[in-house]
Amino acid sequence: MFNQIHRRDFLQTVSAGAAALSIGGTALAGKSKIVKKTYTYKTVGKLEIKADVYRADDDVVRPVAIWIHGGALIMGGRAGVSNRVKEALLGDGYVLVSIDYRLAPETQLAEIVGDVEDAYRWVHEKGPELFNADTKRIAVLGGSAGGYLTLTAGILARPRPAVLVAFWGYGDLVGDWYSKPSEFYRRTQPLVKKDDAMQIVGGAPVTDGSINSNQRRAFYLYCRQNGVWPQLVSGFDPIAQAKKFAPFEPVRGVTKEYPPTLLIHGTVDTDVPYEQSVLMEKQFKQHKVPHKFVTVPNAGHGLSKGDPKLINDAYAQVLPFVNKYMKPE
Repeated sequence: MFNQIHRRDFLQTVSAGAAALSIGGTALAGKSKIVKKTYTYKTVGKLEIKADVYRADDDVVRPVAIWIHGGALIMGGRAGVSNRVKEALLGDGYVLVSIDYRLAPETQLAEIVGDVEDAYRWVHEKGPELFNADTKRIAVLGGSAGGYLTLTAGILARPRPAVLVAFWGYGDLVGDWYSKPSEFYRRTQPLVKKDDAMQIVGGAPVTDGSINSNQRRAFYLYCRQNGVWPQLVSGFDPIAQAKKFAPFEPVRGVTKEYPPTLLIHGTVDTDVPYEQSVLMEKQFKQHKVPHKFVTVPNAGHGLSKGDPKLINDAYAQVLPFVNKYMKPE
C-alpha cells in the first residue's frame, strides 16, 4: 500500500541495512548461481497468472518460501518481492516463489483469495517436479496487503503452511480504519473525484498493477478518502453484509491449528494501523498459537522513518523464526 513517500523511505532503509537479514547465508548462496524461472500457475480466460521461482541452480531438494506482494489488493505485482527477504532466504537454501494474483476491483476479494489458494496448491502439487521443492516445508510471507493474504493463508491454505511472516499486515476488513473515510488521506492527499477514480479501473482483469501504479493508486486514494475500500474490492457492504467478510478475515479465523506466525509492524503506521497486528496477537494468545510480535517504535508503513538499527533488528528476526519451524533441530 505504499504511497510514493512511503516507498522512498522504505527503499532507503532497505538499502542502508540490506545485509542485516542475511544471517550466515551468503556463503551458501555463492556455491550455486541463483536462477529465476517464470511459470503460469493458473489461467482464467486468456489471462495467465504467473509466479517467479528463484533458487540455486542445482538439483538439491529445498524447502519453499512463498512471497505475496502488497498494494492494497489494487496495485503491485510479483516483481515487488522484498530484496532483504529474498537474499536471506535464498542464502539460507530456500526456494523462493513470488506470486501474482488478480487485482481489485476488476477481480473481487473471494477470487483474489482463491488465486492465492491456487498458487499455494500449485506449489505443493507441482513444486517437487518443477523446481525440486520440499513441499512438506512451506513458509508464506508478505507485506501490507500481502501480509493480509499471508494471514489469510493461515486459515484457508491446505495443507497448512509451516510458518507465516506478516509484515505490517491486517486481519480485519470491516473495521472503521477501512470502512470509514481516512482522515490521514483526506488531509495529506488531494481529494480524488469518484468519476476520475472509476475511469481508471473496470476493464479486463489484471495481475500486475505496477505498470500503471500511479493511476491505480489514485483509485486507492479515492477508496481510502471515502471509506469504500471494503465494498469496492469485495462487492459486499461492510455494514449491511459484514458476515460475508468473515471467511476472509484472519482475525476471525484463528484456531489452535493456526501456523506459527511472526508479526512485524511500526507503531505509527498511517496506512495499516498498528492495532491490526495487536488484534492478531490477541487471537494468537487466546488460541495458544506460537508467535512473535516485533514492534518498531515510531515507524510508519513499511517501517518508513523508523530507527535504522531497530529496522535491521526487526528484519534480523525473520530468518531465525522461519528456520525454527521449517528446520527444527
